[in-house]
Amino acid sequence: MSTSTVASPSARAAFSRLIDYAGLFPPAQLSLPDALAEYDAARRGPHAWMLGRFIIPGRLASEGARGLERPFSAIVQNDPEALLATAALRKGGAPIESLEIPLPTALSWDETADAIDAITQLTSKNELGALPIFVELPRSQHWPEIVPVAMEALERAGLSAKLRCGGVTPADFPTIDEVAEFIAHARKNAVPFKATAGLHHPVRHLDAATGTTMHGFLNVIAAAALAPRVERDALVFVLAEEDAAAFRFDERALYWRDERIEVAELEQTRRSAFVSYGSCSLREPIDDLTALGMLQCA
Repeated sequence: MSTSTVASPSARAAFSRLIDYAGLFPPAQLSLPDALAEYDAARRGPHAWMLGRFIIPGRLASEGARGLERPFSAIVQNDPEALLATAALRKGGAPIESLEIPLPTALSWDETADAIDAITQLTSKNELGALPIFVELPRSQHWPEIVPVAMEALERAGLSAKLRCGGVTPADFPTIDEVAEFIAHARKNAVPFKATAGLHHPVRHLDAATGTTMHGFLNVIAAAALAPRVERDALVFVLAEEDAAAFRFDERALYWRDERIEVAELEQTRRSAFVSYGSCSLREPIDDLTALGMLQCA
């Protein structure tokens, strides 16, 4: 039975605390006890270093806090009652380490900025402002106009962003251009971000179950790292890469084709840019990375 993971320094920089566990959500949709059991088993396993927070709806955080202490990221609605309840849970000892707050859909660019300002006021009022707060930007036909405005507002407020990369239907998956737009403006405005949904696998690929091409978390890591030094259009090529052999790790760097990303760049990217992604599966990303030779169990 394996008790440790062999990974190069660059792979460790890329994947450390990368996966926030979302086993309560579709398609896994486990019960709270089963999801916590999966998470706790992973925390004891050889890949514990890759594991981030346990994602939980705010209304369930009090139940999840019982027993063994776990780091939570609570998804809460942007309304006074929900945030007040979350603040009470935290004061009562629930180990909530971050918040994830979705913006309403169909907002104009000026309404988006106002909604972000309202989140700042509500979280500060409820003594939650010191937590990392990830604001999910809803997709719309006005994405190219809304994203830069939202990122500027998030930077002013000291908040982080959240990108939904998929769902249960093909329409739930953002285009490569949309993801590139998000990453480019997040890096331009120094806004940390996390992603969720549709990123079970390292490299972009066609998924037979949904009939759509799904984004890869390794593509996103590389794009986020390269964004400060390449044009936005170049990010499209990184995100569109479907050849796993185009990515490789060694002792000092991650390579995507001719681009080299040093360990220090990866660490900085993971710390202050692409900080994590939510996945309802822990096994799939680890199995894929192992099959690609990017991880090995000793």
